[in-house]
Amino acid sequence: MKRSKSEPSTVRRFRLSHLLFGIAAIYLLFLGFKFQHFLELAAMLSGDDSYVGLDGSMVGENEEVDLSKRFFGSAYKDTLHREVEDNQNHNAPLMPKKEHTGEEKRGPPRSIKPIQHKYGRITGEIMRQRNRTSDLSVLERMVDEAWTLGSKAWEEVEDFDIGDSGEGTMLEGKPESCPLWTSASGNELAAGERLMFLPCGLAAGSSITVVGTPHNAHQEYVPQLVRLRRRDGLVMVSQFMVELQGLKAVDGEDPPKILHLNPRLKGDWSQRPVIEHNTCYRMQWGAAQRCDGLPSKNDEDMLVDGYRRCEKWVRNDIVDPKESKTTSWFNRFIGREQKPELTWPFPFVERKLFILTLRAGVDGFHVHVGGRHLTSFPYRLGFTLQDATGLAIKGDVDVHSVYATALPTSHPSFSPQRVLEMSEKWKAHPLPKVPVRLFIGVLSATNHFAERMAVRKTWMQSSAIKSSHVAVRFFVALNQRKEVNAVLKKEAAYFGDIVILPFMDRYELVVLKTIAICEFGVQNVTAAYIMKCDDDTFVRVDSVLKEIGGISRNKSLYMGNLNLLHRPLRNGKWAVTYEEWPEEVYPPYANGPGYIISSNIAKFVGELHAKRGLRLFKMEDVSMGMWVEQFNGTIPVQYSHNWKFCQYGCMVDYYTAHYQSPRQMICLWDKLGRGQAQCCNFR
Repeated sequence: MKRSKSEPSTVRRFRLSHLLFGIAAIYLLFLGFKFQHFLELAAMLSGDDSYVGLDGSMVGENEEVDLSKRFFGSAYKDTLHREVEDNQNHNAPLMPKKEHTGEEKRGPPRSIKPIQHKYGRITGEIMRQRNRTSDLSVLERMVDEAWTLGSKAWEEVEDFDIGDSGEGTMLEGKPESCPLWTSASGNELAAGERLMFLPCGLAAGSSITVVGTPHNAHQEYVPQLVRLRRRDGLVMVSQFMVELQGLKAVDGEDPPKILHLNPRLKGDWSQRPVIEHNTCYRMQWGAAQRCDGLPSKNDEDMLVDGYRRCEKWVRNDIVDPKESKTTSWFNRFIGREQKPELTWPFPFVERKLFILTLRAGVDGFHVHVGGRHLTSFPYRLGFTLQDATGLAIKGDVDVHSVYATALPTSHPSFSPQRVLEMSEKWKAHPLPKVPVRLFIGVLSATNHFAERMAVRKTWMQSSAIKSSHVAVRFFVALNQRKEVNAVLKKEAAYFGDIVILPFMDRYELVVLKTIAICEFGVQNVTAAYIMKCDDDTFVRVDSVLKEIGGISRNKSLYMGNLNLLHRPLRNGKWAVTYEEWPEEVYPPYANGPGYIISSNIAKFVGELHAKRGLRLFKMEDVSMGMWVEQFNGTIPVQYSHNWKFCQYGCMVDYYTAHYQSPRQMICLWDKLGRGQAQCCNFR
C-alpha cells in the first residue's frame, strides 16, 4: 500500500508528543516523591564522600573508604555501628565434648620472668651510629623508650608488695558504702568536666533528673553540602548528649557508654529533630535507635516495660490519615504546606528550659521530658546498671542542676578478684614437646583481666587445645601502674598462659607483640601454622582447623579477611603521615582480629627481625601484609580470603568473632555447646 506524503510528519508529531509526555511524567515523579532529596541523602551516606567522625575529624573524599568497616556517625549522619556489650563475666558452661584423657599434670605456680628478647629494639653499636646521624624514625625512638621504661617497671615489680601499697582493695574486692541520692549544680558539673560520679552505679528504679537549657543553633561547615552544590556548606547545629558511662577505662580507650542519649534539635541529616540512642564498648558503637517523630510499633515484643520505644511528636511532613492519597499528592505538587496531625511538639527548644528524667526500669531505660514519656531504650545485655558509675552531659546545653535518686547503697569495687577465678581447671597445659598443628597468640593489655578470663573459660577449653593439638598463649606488655603489673605477674604465675614482654604498652607498639608471636610459635612450640588474634576475639578452633586442613602443607599460607588496595588515612584520629607510610596504598593484608600464617612465614619474620632488616609500622596487620608480600617475592604464598574471619562483630557460621565482650564470649561458647554456630548480638 502506498504511503501518503503527510505520513512521516504525523509520525514525527506523534513521537514528539510522547517525548513531552514522558518528560512531564518524570517531572511529576520528582515532585511527588522528592527524588532530589533522596539523591542528596544517598550522596551524604555514600562511602565515597567524606564524613565527620565522632571526634570531629574529617576524612577526605580522595581517600579510599574501607567498606568492610563501619563509620562513626555525626550530627549529619546515622550511626552505623556494631552492637557491643560490657565486660562482666560469669561462670562459663562446660562444652559437652570429649576431652583428652592423658592430660598432663599441671605444676604449682612458678616464678615468672619476662621474655628477654628485645623485639624491635635497636641496640649497641647500631643505636650509637644511628644517633650520630639522627636517622631514627619516630616509631624506633618510641620503641627504645618503651623498652627503657619497661625494664625499670619490671624492676619495680620485683620489689613491689601490693599488700603494702594501699591498693589492697584491687585484689580483695571490698564493698563500698554509697549514698542513696546525689546531686550537682551546673557549676559543680562544669568544674568536673561535665562528669558526675555515681559511686555505686544504678539499680532498677533509680532515676536521674537533668534541668537544662539548649543553646541556640550555631553554624558548622559540612563539606558534603558543598559537593552537593547546596549553598556554602554551612548548616545550623544544636545538639547535646547525656551518657551513662562505665569508669573501667582502658588506657588509650574511651570508657564504655552504657547509654548514649543524643537529642538533635537541628543539624541532623534528615533536617528534622531527632533523638538517637546507642551504646559503645571498646570504642565501637552498637546499632542506633532513632526516634524521628513517628511512633514505633506497638507490638508486644517491641515495647519496653509497656512503653513504646519512640513516641510521636509534631512533624511538618506527616500526612493526615483522613486525607486521600490523591489530595495529598496534589498538595505536594502545587507546594501547599501539609497539615500536621496534632500530637505534641518536640520537647527540646533552643533557649527554653527543659526537665528531663531518665529512669531505669525492669527491661530498659525510660526518658520523660516535662512529665511526658518520650522514648524508651531496652537494656543491651552485657551492660549492667551497677556499671553505670558516671553521668556525662556535653554538647550545646547549659545544665542548671542534676539529681540522682533511689541509688544502690553498696557496690563491689572493681578488682581482678571479681573475674580471676583461681581454679585448677582454668590453668593452661604445659607447652607440648611435639609439634602442634596450630599456635594461637592472643594480644592482650595488662589490665584486661576479665577478657583473658573469659577466653580461658570458653574457647580455650576446646578439645583440640586440651588434647595439645593446639596451643594458646597471651602476649602482654607492661602497664604504667606498678600494682597492675604486680597483679599481672601473679596471674601469669598461676595460670601459666601469659608471655610477658617487658616494654611499656601502647597502641603504636602492638607490632612488637606480633613479632613475639611469630618467634614464639617457631622456637618454643614448633607449630605448622600460627594464628594471631585479640583478647576480644572468639575463635571457633574446630572450624579454623578444618579450614587450614584443606590447604596443602607444601604451600605457604596467609589466611584471613583480606583487604586489597586500601589507602592510608591522611587526617583524623587514625591519620598516617607520609613519613610513616609514603606509599599511596597498603599491600594486601588480613584484618588484625584474626589471621593465620604458615610457619615458614613466621620463621622469615623472626630471622629478618634478628638481622634488623624488618620494617616496622604502627599498624600490625598492615605490617604483616608487608612482610608476607616481601616473603612472596621469593616463595609463592597462597592468599586465602574468607569473610568468616569477622572484622566487626559476628556473622553466622563464623570462624572468628571480634569485639566480643566477656558476656558475649560466654554466650557464644554456650551456643556452641548446644551445637549452634550463631551469634550473640543482644538487642
